[in-house]
Amino acid sequence: MNETWVDIEERSPVKADEKSVLTPDKVDEAEKQRQEALSFLPFGQQLLDANLITESDLEAALQLQSQKGQKLGETLLELGVISEEQLLPFIGKRLGAKAVRIREGVVDPKAVQLIPHEFAVREKVLGMFCVRNNLTVAMAEPANLQQIDDIERMTGLNVIPVFAFGATISRIAGRCYEKDFSVDEVTADMEDSAVEISSGNEGLCVPSLEQLSDGSPTVNLVNFVIVQSLRQGASDIHIEPGRNNTSVRYRVDGQLVESLRPKSQMHGAIISRIKVMGKLDIAEQRAPQDGRCQVSVEGKEVDLRISTLPTIIGEKAVIRILDRSRLSFNLDDLGMDPGELPKVRSLLKKPYGLLLVTGPTGSGKTTTLYSALELIKSVHSNIITVEDPVEYQLEQINQVQADKTRSLSFAAALRSILRQDPDVIMVGEIRDAETAAMAVQAALTGHLVLSTLHTNDAAGAITRLMDMGVEPYKAAASLIGVIAQRLVRKICLDCRTIYYPPAEYLAALNYAGEMRRSFSKGEGCRNCFDTGFKGRAGIYEVMTVDEQLREMMVSDINTETIRKWFKKTGGNNLLDAGIKLAEQEVTSLDEIARTVFLD
Repeated sequence: MNETWVDIEERSPVKADEKSVLTPDKVDEAEKQRQEALSFLPFGQQLLDANLITESDLEAALQLQSQKGQKLGETLLELGVISEEQLLPFIGKRLGAKAVRIREGVVDPKAVQLIPHEFAVREKVLGMFCVRNNLTVAMAEPANLQQIDDIERMTGLNVIPVFAFGATISRIAGRCYEKDFSVDEVTADMEDSAVEISSGNEGLCVPSLEQLSDGSPTVNLVNFVIVQSLRQGASDIHIEPGRNNTSVRYRVDGQLVESLRPKSQMHGAIISRIKVMGKLDIAEQRAPQDGRCQVSVEGKEVDLRISTLPTIIGEKAVIRILDRSRLSFNLDDLGMDPGELPKVRSLLKKPYGLLLVTGPTGSGKTTTLYSALELIKSVHSNIITVEDPVEYQLEQINQVQADKTRSLSFAAALRSILRQDPDVIMVGEIRDAETAAMAVQAALTGHLVLSTLHTNDAAGAITRLMDMGVEPYKAAASLIGVIAQRLVRKICLDCRTIYYPPAEYLAALNYAGEMRRSFSKGEGCRNCFDTGFKGRAGIYEVMTVDEQLREMMVSDINTETIRKWFKKTGGNNLLDAGIKLAEQEVTSLDEIARTVFLD
């Protein structure tokens, strides 16, 4: 049904002759009356006044609403002109109830089971969590007193209704009522041998599970966490202490997703089990510790890097998952644009010089360097790396672990490597002026040096080198190229949908194509944890250093000057590469804006 438009004249609740004697009570009353007046405005008008949608967005939504007979909010979401986070506060005010976006990680399995499955699906309700005698229930119609009475009667609890979109409730409910949503049921059925400590490497092995307590719930739970993280393609596992529960979160495609909430009483046992796996000191709880182990999960060998950190309410543990089977150290598989890949190959063929890979932590720099080494390694070349830590072991490459506790810093290791007759040197990261000077000196003395820097783009790497004390003429003589990169999430194929972004949004992204065109995004589904994304792809900016740029480097230049030169000479920056990926419907414009444009 179309909305009925009404005009409400906003009048000041205070008379003109009373303005000089305003009191806090009168101000509060005035604000209350103003809010009450605004609450009678049509829902669409409220969104217009908040500049969340345009007149054309509202007109299109009202037309589609009349055809489908659904609510205006759901129609606006379907068109993609507003996000659920932007819409929920307005719905909450209109309904006089809290409005939430429910996810699996914030739903208590025990609360879900309090409401029968058939009733929950039919009525579009979902139990979220229970505190004492109060059960918080997500409802598509939180003002439906009959539903509330029915739930209170069947559970014997007081119901606190909150609003959630019916489509979201149906999608999440389909997952929540599955058997494996209950942590206790899954871990009870899981055998200790689901995760086996590998004994192939003496330096990495720990006592086998058979030597530990058989049937331990803690062992089962840790096994479940590791198995599920691998099945979901996680790169890290975070186990964090809480007042009432332990939080277990997985980093999937660069984003943390909450998976489990075991009772806080189990936290100490969970951390102890993880420490045993990493050969750490169980008794030490006041100092950070680092360890590693190798495990066999479902027939697959996986390295785990374990780090513990004391907090005010207990120890936090992070497990980095190094699954070689998920990686392909091949430049052709990195997703580099066909126009950029030949430039990188050309740079790697040079006999000497410094090649830098830049980007924030977690942007795939190490994978790019390993792929480069795999391309150029040969029985005729002596390749040596210095890393902290060594993440993956590569054949035909000599890898050195930097360790400050043994006085083996990057710079110290690099000095020793230069006496080992190397052809190619990889420095895991240039962190200080001494390492930068050594890397530049190695490049100037006939070695191909690969390394990384933390800068926003390729142009920033040049000025960063000079800021670290490298003389401009040395930087110009040694640097052969810079690769800047990011990892962006790929749209989930199971919930991908088409939408038309506003022209103003495209203009803000400096989009040069047709303004009225469609793009894709993910709505969120069970297979992508309601994020709309699954998997990641790389975007790259490749800057080769030519004679013109070398002359500029010797003069007094800044980062912005280099960027303009790069763009003027036909270079494609990270934003260009990201938009091209969005045009190919691999990722979304919002993901590009989050990853690149808003840096």
